Amino acid sequence: MRKVKKSLFIFILIISASVMLLATFACIRQQGISQKVDALLRKMTLEEKIGQMTQYSGFKEERAQSIREGKIGSLLNVYGAERTNKIQKIAVEESRLGIPLIFGIDVIHGFRTIFPIPLAEACSWDPEMVQKEAAIAAKEARASGIHWTFGPMVDIARDPRWGRTAEGSGEDPYLGSATAAARVAGFQGKDLAAQNSILSCLKHYVAYGAAEAGRDYSTVDMSERRLREIYLPPFKAGVEAGALSVMSAFNSLNGIPTSANAFTLKTILRQEWPFKGFVVSDWDAIRELIVHGYAADEADAAQKALEAGVDMDMEGNIYSKVLAKLVKEGIVSEKFIDDSVSRILFVKFKLGLFETPYADPKQESGVILSPEHIAFARDMARKSIVLLKNENGLLPLSKNVKSIAVVGPLADNKKDLLGTWPCVGKAEDVITVLEGIKSKISSPSKIFFALGCSIAGDETSGFAEAVSAAKKAEVVVAVVGESAAMSGEAASRTSLDLPGRQNDFLKKLRETGKPVVMILMAGRPLSIRWAAENIQAIIEAWHPGIQGGNAVADVLFGDFNPSGRLAVTFPRTVGQVPIYYAHENTGRPADRNKFTSKYIDALVSPLYPFGYGLSYTNFKYSNLTLSADKIAVDGKVEVSADIENTGPNEGDEVVQLYIRDEVASVIRPVKELKGFTKVHLKPGERKKVTFVLGPEELGFYNQQMKFVVEPGIFKVWVAWNSAEGLESSFEVISR
Repeated sequence: MRKVKKSLFIFILIISASVMLLATFACIRQQGISQKVDALLRKMTLEEKIGQMTQYSGFKEERAQSIREGKIGSLLNVYGAERTNKIQKIAVEESRLGIPLIFGIDVIHGFRTIFPIPLAEACSWDPEMVQKEAAIAAKEARASGIHWTFGPMVDIARDPRWGRTAEGSGEDPYLGSATAAARVAGFQGKDLAAQNSILSCLKHYVAYGAAEAGRDYSTVDMSERRLREIYLPPFKAGVEAGALSVMSAFNSLNGIPTSANAFTLKTILRQEWPFKGFVVSDWDAIRELIVHGYAADEADAAQKALEAGVDMDMEGNIYSKVLAKLVKEGIVSEKFIDDSVSRILFVKFKLGLFETPYADPKQESGVILSPEHIAFARDMARKSIVLLKNENGLLPLSKNVKSIAVVGPLADNKKDLLGTWPCVGKAEDVITVLEGIKSKISSPSKIFFALGCSIAGDETSGFAEAVSAAKKAEVVVAVVGESAAMSGEAASRTSLDLPGRQNDFLKKLRETGKPVVMILMAGRPLSIRWAAENIQAIIEAWHPGIQGGNAVADVLFGDFNPSGRLAVTFPRTVGQVPIYYAHENTGRPADRNKFTSKYIDALVSPLYPFGYGLSYTNFKYSNLTLSADKIAVDGKVEVSADIENTGPNEGDEVVQLYIRDEVASVIRPVKELKGFTKVHLKPGERKKVTFVLGPEELGFYNQQMKFVVEPGIFKVWVAWNSAEGLESSFEVISR
């Protein structure tokens, strides 16, 4: 035993020494980069410095001279190894100082290999998968000459009318923080200079997802407590994961535009966290300070944005036009410019651009749409799918089904399966649901296909053909939902219903008496109350990317047991929004009494709660135990439960941990997610899962905006969704 202990001690000592050595090397390298930045900065003219702070979209030949003169530091929406190399050569070999350009593009859910939209991937509740997806996207992008993605979008979204709900990870700060950190780690890898890594950019800083009325670019007004507890945590998690760029948002926050908000950009981002990278504005956001009514003119806008902490002007041409004049007139201190340029150059050195400015065309051809990437896209799509309903075990379907009707406007649609922000993805790469089903079923089986209706139009002439197909089939698969253009930026909706005549189309299919499976594709939760009450099986597939059709078919026919869980609440009707599980209680919670907080024309509860999802097997939760019934304010408690697969198939279960602080100096949410894990169980298998709750999970911001843990009773749930689960409690006591 002594030998074992001694060996273990030596092993730990070696590991500790190795970690310390790596940290020392990292520190030395950091100091080396800082010295290089300082030396380069001393050589730069004022105009060259401002050039590093200037970014344009696309490349025109007339911009070549500006690059030679050092007046452009970054380009976006330019990609391809040969093209970027040609432009980079101008900067590196023809400019006075040879400072390389940084090329950026919106790699949101894949570069050429397009994965499910980020909201869908969050429904996998699998940060490791999310990290791998981002790493694949980074590998393809870097090979194509891209160094920088304007992602991840980590905005919390609790109003699904907002189109950009599709780009984030849903409504919860805990889940959102986990996926934010995973994406940053995937994009940036262990070494930002590696030829399979790209710089991540946390956006949109901050509270953009809380836009009033769910209308894109709209104003935001909220308490500092809500900002710190709900909207800031994913950004902080991204910074802690190593993100070295942040994008300031379009919206105003409590009366101050976020692209000129010193409190969020300086006090919180740089001083409290502290963030060491640079801040880029969103597209022309600095000029929009004038439209907001916060700046009088371009010079005023440039000064306010710069002094608040925005380092780079995206496609605004404001800094390049007015900053030099402001400095020469003594209105703006050159130190602000030096600080911004130092941060930008620091990141360029970290990216290895001075050592390796060019992309390798041979590498590009080898990694784009590789078989490995395509296979992963299929697996990611399968794990993002959420089974919402499965009445009488209709699913999975038999591959020996004699006949199947595949109908609906998205059944054989390639373009819209890509979803919003598909980067350089192409429709030709997409496998549709019809194609996926054809590859699954046996040759004697018959497939009847009919479009039925368009996505958004009022035309119903195609109903008859689809109904005829349904009548001839044993089972109907109806693929309905939104087009890709209906979600994303500038795609807010006042209705969350199925667009066009699709709901009427579903009713006609239901009238045939044939069992109907609804495949729902969308970039946001939709209000599908009629379908939930009348359609036998519902699969939420979101916009699933290039392998969406194969992934849906895998789930339909039981080759994959669905394990996705909702990362966002589904409302019954748009009148309920904003709707989210972690709401605060009122003095009159909803009950049968008339004078309580509810509606007179609909239930107050959601159609499907956050964390919800079904499986082709059954899971039983039991033996909820706590390691202590009382802990100190700085103590920890272990929460454990047994999870057993009591059904016929092996499958994954997402086990969720929620808490509630019963009485506090500030009203706390009715439930808060504080942990989750995914367990794989074979039929009859049982596993014990354990979570740890400590000050970080139990604390909140009090009336003095101090993060504290207060004594009192805490409820705790180990649950299969936010509305159900095993419940216990413990007490936090003062020392």
